[in-house]
Amino acid sequence: MSNAVDESPILKASDINDDMKDEIFKISTEAFNEFKVERDIAGSIKKQLDTKFGNTWHVIVGKNFGSYVTHEKGHFIYFYIGSTALLVFKTT
Repeated sequence: MSNAVDESPILKASDINDDMKDEIFKISTEAFNEFKVERDIAGSIKKQLDTKFGNTWHVIVGKNFGSYVTHEKGHFIYFYIGSTALLVFKTT
């Protein structure tokens, strides 16, 4: 099974600026191309975001989940890559 990403990320909700959104899309697409397991994809994205934008980021990757989170203002994004949802947010 190939995990190569042929689809562009589809934004569902966000309160981040366009530059950060573009970087998160880039990091996430690269993680999807490198890893097959959702946990590994999430871990890769989280580590890169913590390094690039400071601690503490949380990343949830999956096809079926619910959520209710508190996040820093300007640091929340929810989007899809293919049929997989990604919820990415930063807390203090």
